[in-house]
Amino acid sequence: MSIETSCDETSVAIVRNGREVLSNMVSSQIDVHRRFGGVVPEIASRKHVETITVMLEQALQEADVTMADVDAIAVTQGPGLVGSLLVGVVAAKSLSMALDIPLIGTHHIAGHIYANRLVEEIEYPCMALVVSGGHTELVLLEEEGKFQVIGRTRDDAVGEAYDKVARAVGFPYPGGPHIDRLAVESTEEVEMPRAWLDPESYDFSFSGLKSAVLNAVNQAKMKGDEPNYAGIARGFQLSVIDVLIGKAMRAVQQYGAKQLLLCGGVAANRGLRAALAERCAAGGIPLLIPPFEYCTDNAAMIGAAAYLKWQHGQSTPLDFKAEPSFSLERGPCNPCRMQLLSSIDN
Repeated sequence: MSIETSCDETSVAIVRNGREVLSNMVSSQIDVHRRFGGVVPEIASRKHVETITVMLEQALQEADVTMADVDAIAVTQGPGLVGSLLVGVVAAKSLSMALDIPLIGTHHIAGHIYANRLVEEIEYPCMALVVSGGHTELVLLEEEGKFQVIGRTRDDAVGEAYDKVARAVGFPYPGGPHIDRLAVESTEEVEMPRAWLDPESYDFSFSGLKSAVLNAVNQAKMKGDEPNYAGIARGFQLSVIDVLIGKAMRAVQQYGAKQLLLCGGVAANRGLRAALAERCAAGGIPLLIPPFEYCTDNAAMIGAAAYLKWQHGQSTPLDFKAEPSFSLERGPCNPCRMQLLSSIDN
């Protein structure tokens, strides 16, 4: 059983052998937070408290199993909103103690990366392009469970940039799907700058692009014209895609990666998925992209990542804490926070 409550989705899944998803129940809070234009942490944690028990019951029912069939409890340890994380952590600890079964704290981004393993086997070394509301990173996996972040955003993550641009265009939260739709359907493009940074850098920056969008909107309004929102959306999306794909492809070549993995909520973006598939096909690079239901936050991906620890006979001590700034490079099998499963049995 795996639990995910890092932000504004309450999710519980039952995953067999790290690959077979028996159930993956997700309760979204989008309608609750839409009126505020973004996630309100206090409200998010309160909704998790109200929903977690229902999700637990529905996950068991959907999988047609009982608590007696559960071998271990996995839960997102971080990163995320501390109040939201705590709800899942407390629920997982309670179940672990009550059932006397191992507890496995799991990194949220490791979950996004290993969501790909739910559909296809991962070959090492591989490169992961992580794109979500709070993260934009290039992560090298030299071997199973060993992460090296070679590039990260210096300001806004891709998802944040999409939401801010959507607000400027007049779309409600979450704005990413609206911008994606407008960009894909548009036949016009308002050209936007590309932030490549230093020639050898794998880091990202989208604050300048966001400012360019705002300038294009404001300049049109100052002239008394209606902004070309469709063209602006397309120009913005093409700029984002060019930089993401350009850096990812260069990283794959430099590090000799056998596969490129697309991970995170923005992996559901149709424009990005199509462009990346085209570039990888042309370059002969195997591309792994999770189905849409495993792109956004969900517990099945946490179960997939936690299974790596289970395979190595490792669990997390019951005194572990939720970590809002959990480092990915500490890895899902961090020895300083792990203990052998056999020690629990003793």
